[in-house]
Amino acid sequence: MEPARQSPHTEDEIYVVTAGRAKIVTPEATADVGPGTVVFVPAGERHRFTDVTEDLALLVVFGPAYGSRAR
Repeated sequence: MEPARQSPHTEDEIYVVTAGRAKIVTPEATADVGPGTVVFVPAGERHRFTDVTEDLALLVVFGPAYGSRAR
């Protein structure tokens, strides 16, 4: 499967994995994720999901609201 394309956002992000399995890659670490995993990504941090072995479903929460810090 193709890796999901992610780009840094101007807001903090919280991902809650509701289904599927993959890896999340950041400059500091790589971690396996699956149902029930919660991932925090600070604003501006590069990140991407790779090695998706089951269809990945995510709940994404932005703080503050998405786009509110965009220039």
